[in-house]
Amino acid sequence: MTSHVTTKAAPIPFIDIVGQRARLGSRIDEAVTRVLTHCRFVNGPEVTELETKLAAFAGAKHAISCSSGTDALAMILMAWGVKAGDAVFCPAFTFCATAEVVPYVGATPVFVDVLPDTFNMDPESLKAAILVAKREGLNPSAVIPVDLFGQPADLDAILAIAAENGLKVLCDTAQGFGATWNGRQTGSFGDATATSFFPAKPLGCYGDGGAVFTDDDDLVPVLKSVREHGQGVDKYENVRIGMTGRLDTIQAAVLLEKLAIFEEEIAARDAAARRYNAALGDVCTVPVVDPRATSVWAQYTIKLPHGVRDGLAAALQAEGVPTAVYYRIPMHRQPAYAHYPAAGNGLPVSEQLSGEVISLPMHAYLDAPTQDRVIAAVRRALGK
Repeated sequence: MTSHVTTKAAPIPFIDIVGQRARLGSRIDEAVTRVLTHCRFVNGPEVTELETKLAAFAGAKHAISCSSGTDALAMILMAWGVKAGDAVFCPAFTFCATAEVVPYVGATPVFVDVLPDTFNMDPESLKAAILVAKREGLNPSAVIPVDLFGQPADLDAILAIAAENGLKVLCDTAQGFGATWNGRQTGSFGDATATSFFPAKPLGCYGDGGAVFTDDDDLVPVLKSVREHGQGVDKYENVRIGMTGRLDTIQAAVLLEKLAIFEEEIAARDAAARRYNAALGDVCTVPVVDPRATSVWAQYTIKLPHGVRDGLAAALQAEGVPTAVYYRIPMHRQPAYAHYPAAGNGLPVSEQLSGEVISLPMHAYLDAPTQDRVIAAVRRALGK
């Protein structure tokens, strides 16, 4: 690691929500004002309009909006009746929300390793994890493949394994909404899909928000019931255990405006990622996108040899270039989850990645001069 060069240039945003806000300008103001005028802050008309447009975008029959990506995951498991004694298979290299919802319903998360190139669930490790679950007396119930950092998991392989083992497939596309697999949008695979509209996501609102996608007509009324305190014919009849999981109308109004420019932003993200790859491929391991997939580049994540990452982060910080590490601790090593089962090989790829990955600034408003500054700082820090 070479010494860094300190600069007085303004810090670069890691994710530039301000740039997007400036682009949308009065459109957001007018959308929010319409809600403030009609005052239907819960279940207003914008919520229904958003659900219709989200379903059309994803190629799914139904979209059910909700209060967060975590609640989207939980609603699906609750609607399916996943329960104590059931095993739900989750990648070990992901954000905690994917596994967090499994104990909510009393079930057991079983952790699966990931692939070293795409960072997504390893189908062979999933097979091993299913055997582990059976040996421990658990009922294999569902699998939650995650579209990490913006690209879909290997859905061809995972769907086949799920079919062979009678597993429900809950696709977690919180980071991958807008990406494609074999030409189909995420949100149109498996038994149901959950996504997040957290502000930092490629399609984000101005608070928390999420959605469920499914083609299962029978699942929709159950999901809506779960979302509204388990209500039956009205809100004062409760036929199941539920939650308060609604998306508020102001967030729906914001998302409608952002959805209108989403495809343009995906293209801009992809162009920035390609530029990074071309400029950094000789100094670090740059991201790999499966040829069957496209990515929305929720994060741009490189790999470095062990012991290099922290020095790079410090050097970049001195130059006003922010970085982030997703994820320093794999799920099966987290204190709250370490007692749960894992595929039988110790999940070596997840453990290795946790010490090697670092993410650089990535968003749709990353112009060439700013990106050149990031690239130059990375190359200086790595002595190239």
